[in-house]
Parts: sequence; C-alpha cells; structure tokens
Amino acid sequence: MNNKAPIHLQHGNILVTLLLLIAVAAAVLFWIWQDYQRFQQTSLTISEDDLIYSIEPGTSFKAITQDLISEGVLRQPYYLQLLARQLGVAGKIKAGEYAVKPGTTPLELLDQFVRGRVIEYSLTVIEGWTFRQMLTAVRSHPMLVQTLADNLSTEQIMQALDYAGEHPEGRFYPDTYLFPRATTDVQFLRRAYQMMESVLAEEWQAREEQLPITTPYDALILASIIEKETGVSEERGEVAGVFIRRLQQGMRLQTDPTVIYGMGENYTGVIRRSDLERDTSYNTYTRAGLPPTPIALPGRASIRAALNPDDGDTLYFVASGDGGHVFSRTLEEHNRAVQRYRAQ
Repeated sequence: MNNKAPIHLQHGNILVTLLLLIAVAAAVLFWIWQDYQRFQQTSLTISEDDLIYSIEPGTSFKAITQDLISEGVLRQPYYLQLLARQLGVAGKIKAGEYAVKPGTTPLELLDQFVRGRVIEYSLTVIEGWTFRQMLTAVRSHPMLVQTLADNLSTEQIMQALDYAGEHPEGRFYPDTYLFPRATTDVQFLRRAYQMMESVLAEEWQAREEQLPITTPYDALILASIIEKETGVSEERGEVAGVFIRRLQQGMRLQTDPTVIYGMGENYTGVIRRSDLERDTSYNTYTRAGLPPTPIALPGRASIRAALNPDDGDTLYFVASGDGGHVFSRTLEEHNRAVQRYRAQ
C-alpha cells in the first residue's frame, strides 16, 4: 500500500508554507517599518533637565549611538544608524558639547549634531577696559582653555597671537563673545583682535575729510581717549570735536585719562598737580599731539566719534558731576565752569 501523498498535494503544502512565511515576513517588515516611522517622531528618553552630551573629535557615529544607549536616551541603536544613513549625515556629525532638550526627536537630534548647534558660553569685554583688565577676565573664565602662561610679557603674548611687535592696548574689540567649550585663550584673543581690525576699517572708510588724523591707528588712539573721557553717548561727538580742534590748532590735549595711564600702578585714584607736571610719554599736559598708543579698548561709538566729530567752536570741557560735561569756547569760560563744578 502506498501512503505517500500525491505530488501535487506536497507542492501545495510547500506553497502554502511559503505564502505563510512571506505573509509573516511582510507583517514583520511592515511592523518594523511602522515602528521605525514612530521612532523618528517620538521624543528621546530625556529627563526634565537638558542632557549635556559631548562628542569628541573623531568619534564614529556607531560609537555615538552606542553611547546614547548607555545614557538611556535610545532603546536600541539601529534605527538611528539607519536614519543617519538614509539622510546621508552619518559622516557629518560635528564634535562639541550639546544641550539636548527634553522632547527632542531623533530627527531633531541629528539636525542638531549636523548643524553643530553646540553649547555656547559668553564673555563680555567692557568698553574702556585696559588690555590688562581684559586679559584678567579671559584668564579667569572657567570655560576658556588657558595656554598663555601668567608670567608672559605683553610682547610675548602678542607674539603668541602672531602679532609680534604690536602694542596690545586698544587692539581688541569690546563686545560680548559667544564660544564653545575647549576654545583657547589664544583663539578668543585673536577673534577680538580681528573684530577690532574689521570695525576700525569700516569706520575709517566712512571718516570725515580734512581731519588731523592720518592713520587708522591714530584714530584708535583718539577713540580710546574719548572712551575714557565720557560714558555719555550723546557727548562723544562733542568731546571728539574738542580734541580735533585742539590738534588742528596745535594745542595740547590736556586730558587726565592719558596722565593716569602713564602713571600705571602709581595711580591711586587721585591726580595731583605734580602728576600733571611729571613728564611721561602719555602726559598730554606736557607733550603735544596724541600719546604713543591707545590707553583703553574703545567701542565702535567712540571710534566713529573720533572720525566724525561734531562741528563747533568749543575747546574745553569739565565734568559736571552727573556723568556729563560742560563745554566752553574760551579759557575764561572754562575757568568759571571749573570753579563752579569742582566746588560742588
């Protein structure tokens, strides 16, 4: 007796089995595809606080996904790897320190990594600071990598910045700078230097004609004096006008901030007559013209004022005690103003 099933029945069973396997595989693939689509739009597992996540230079994307699993952000790495390959960004991830916010989706995470939207720290360089004050702020910032030894001279610092032979005073632009972790002090200082070069060049191109200022550096020197003389924005143009007219008429500038700068550490908060009479290269009571270098870091407004001073005929000014100044045309008027406001 032959118990074998007919051949057509065996083939039928195999076909049914194959169809079942195909159906199961299709269902599984469909589920995986649906799960993959949900993954792209589902927020990553991040607590109420931002996840601070750092990517070191040279880190592979596979290592990043494995690390995100260990951080508890991903449940498995393959979907993110597939998404990165699908978008063609796996090799475009930028190193840096990131703040990943709660609610971030995988698509948003990849966009953040590719665009390099890293955490940025800030340091504000104040208008009127000296180079030494700026350097102290740079050296005390916890997120700047310090590479310049504390015992370096200003000459050595400028050499380290590739600006050997230049005096540092006034060369760095006062502004609020944003920078990522691992920025070095040298990188920060070069950026501030280059910013000043750019601003000075722009303002020099827009300068008034017929000024007794023949170089951008002279403009920087005068701007630094204006910066130290007044913090009232409306006065900068008038203060500049006084100094420009004095230079044109061969009068000495006779400005206290230059004397103070020349005194250095000997300045204790008070200027005596003996200080005004003691000659230094920065004493504009004893020497004509501009001092040899800037005396502080001037902002754009002071640079603009130096190159576009207000018209007028005033030649003197004295502090009024409320942050501003009283301007005079003659020495007689000025002396009366001095007696009035210094007696208060």
